[in-house]
Amino acid sequence: MASDKKVEAITSMEVDFAQWYTDVVKKAELMDYSSVKGCMIFKPAGYALWENIQHELDRRFKETGVQNVYMPMFIPESLLEREKDHVEGFAPEVAWVTQGGLQPLQEKLCVRPTSETLFCDFYKNDIHSYRDLPKVYNQWCSVVRWEKETRPFLRSREFLWQEGHTAHATAEDAEARTQQMLNLYADFCEEFLAMPVIRGRKTDKEKFAGAEATYTIEALMHDGKALQSGTSHNFGDGFAKAFDIQYTDKDNTLKYVHQTSWGMTTRLIGAVIMVHGDNNGLVLPPLLAPTQVMIVPIQQKKEGVLAKAFELKEVLSGFRVKVDDTDKSPGFKFAEQEMRGIPLRVEIGPKDLAAGQVVLARRDNGEKTTVTFEELKDKVGELLQTIQKDMLERARAHRDAHTYVAADYESFKETVANKPGFIKAMWCGDQACEDKIKEETTATSRCMPFEQEHLSDVCVCCGKPAKKMVYWGKAY
Repeated sequence: MASDKKVEAITSMEVDFAQWYTDVVKKAELMDYSSVKGCMIFKPAGYALWENIQHELDRRFKETGVQNVYMPMFIPESLLEREKDHVEGFAPEVAWVTQGGLQPLQEKLCVRPTSETLFCDFYKNDIHSYRDLPKVYNQWCSVVRWEKETRPFLRSREFLWQEGHTAHATAEDAEARTQQMLNLYADFCEEFLAMPVIRGRKTDKEKFAGAEATYTIEALMHDGKALQSGTSHNFGDGFAKAFDIQYTDKDNTLKYVHQTSWGMTTRLIGAVIMVHGDNNGLVLPPLLAPTQVMIVPIQQKKEGVLAKAFELKEVLSGFRVKVDDTDKSPGFKFAEQEMRGIPLRVEIGPKDLAAGQVVLARRDNGEKTTVTFEELKDKVGELLQTIQKDMLERARAHRDAHTYVAADYESFKETVANKPGFIKAMWCGDQACEDKIKEETTATSRCMPFEQEHLSDVCVCCGKPAKKMVYWGKAY
């Protein structure tokens, strides 16, 4: 493991996980609090993480035929109310604009909490024939939801995200796109963020307002709480009927389109912190890290050391690499770069210069390796790949070690109270049991996994015949 030395001002996660999280976010200069309550400021280090997430997701989206568009941030009240279940689901979180300049508005405008109604209003005028389908659009934007309690990256009143909105000719095409995007999200989390996820379907109680089905990926944080990390929704033709989105099919008959929506947000940054971080601060997967390699010259005023450090930077130009040539002590630099989560450190001092070598230090486990100047480029590439792979395996091992099975309600309640993590248990499908579990344990249904297991014949709560195996847990 990495050095036991703690960076000053970071609370141990074993003492107070919530405070540890806040300390890491602040100390690593990812964000700052703003004068607008519940809203946060992205500092360069934090926004760089979002840029890398955005760039990689956008690339993956476009490989599946997605095109980017942009919709207004305001939604007329009458438009929002066109879909009853949808407006009821968002009503408590909506922020309203009632005045423009010095004049009251004739109709209130909602600051978008999500953009289904805007896309529907657009699609009803843009889609006429089967030849116009499918529409596979996405927008990168911010949305506003008036949350009562906020936490940096995880929950804020304004947050950044992407929201995909598609329209299809058939229910089969819509379902295929819904699952395709959910799987794209899962692969992204595991391959790019080194974060293992459970893929599954939300219960009707937990699904998106107005959706026929909501699919989700659920990740387990280091403290044993779950985090919903991405969702994909099949709307069927419900929105199409509410907004009269029809097209003329090949047989010259009018039909309603079938729609989907899917999104990921800046809470992914919080997820990375809580899955991979340690008591020294951030631990960033190499593919995500804005700086993958930091070269730290030791005794940099000695002849040739600093020049060699910048020469090595050119050798490593194929990676995201920097040289820390500040006048801070090497020990302080090491601790600072550890706290910022930089995956690989290159140490070069007078003795290394004379020997034609450098020392490589991994952030994820603290291991050090000595390599020659000639070996450096290949070894750095090899180590970054290894770190990415090892971080995923370590996170998966932690999740699996904190996933439990409960066969009866007493053991379920005992596990929730004493063993933070996922709990796998059978469920009858009745919302009354789901409500009872939440009320008595504060655990919620996270998802009905696609990979079902038959743990028993009866519901863990009521003892009636079971229909689905469900992942349960406390969540952010």
